[in-house]
Amino acid sequence: MELALNGHAAYAYTGGKPFDASLPTVVFIHGAQNDHSVWLLQSRWFAHHGFGVLAVDLPGHGRSGGAPLPSIEDLADWIELLLEKVMRSGIQADGAGEAAKSVSLVGHSMGSLTALECAARHPARIGRIALVGTAVPMPVSDGLLSAARSNEAKAIDMINNWSHSPRGALGGNTVPGIWMMGAAKRLAERQPVGVLANDLAACTAYTHGMEAAAALGCATLVISGSRDMMTHPKAAAKLVAAIPGARSVTLDGAGHALMAEQPDAVLDALRSFITA
Repeated sequence: MELALNGHAAYAYTGGKPFDASLPTVVFIHGAQNDHSVWLLQSRWFAHHGFGVLAVDLPGHGRSGGAPLPSIEDLADWIELLLEKVMRSGIQADGAGEAAKSVSLVGHSMGSLTALECAARHPARIGRIALVGTAVPMPVSDGLLSAARSNEAKAIDMINNWSHSPRGALGGNTVPGIWMMGAAKRLAERQPVGVLANDLAACTAYTHGMEAAAALGCATLVISGSRDMMTHPKAAAKLVAAIPGARSVTLDGAGHALMAEQPDAVLDALRSFITA
């Protein structure tokens, strides 16, 4: 699906089915220097099992135009704007309440912060959020920020090494012939220069996530990898404790790249949560 938002092209993958705003909607939000393709398995399953799917390319990423947005707050409002535009075409104003309760946000890493902030800023819209590979706050080291600004190739290699568990770095992709480390590197290299530095700075600057978490009124699931070196499971546990009624799932042996390392386990956790 392609549409115009704020004067720029915006792209959302719909899982191989035309988007239907009358169905319960799941919005998938990728992390820094990524795009919608990190959610291919999960987005296709939901699209073929009675859900409307929007796996977005955030501004300046993938097939979406414009400059990358400089803050998590801006990203959260962009998600709300996209939802408002696509829902308006399929849901009448007098059905807005029913539509709001049917929207679930699923975000990974930077996308998890975006989902959290969007749910806190626009509570009438969002019924559930799933935060994958998350930590609040999510500070980025000075060394990585510096590399992202001055030597992006080095920064990509640093993130790639830290994002995969020891097993994931060696292999083990569920699709024969696919190298997780190589695929992740190529995906990052496809994004425009400057996007990575922007995204990492936005994560670092987002400092009121715990306040947003405490104010949440929607159902929340946190999915963590036990070997995640980017967003440590101990940090995720603190976030779970701050969110009223939050549930958590830890995938044993998974690193930060959970959707690549354990795609079926991520899907199973999301299915149990969103279809409950």
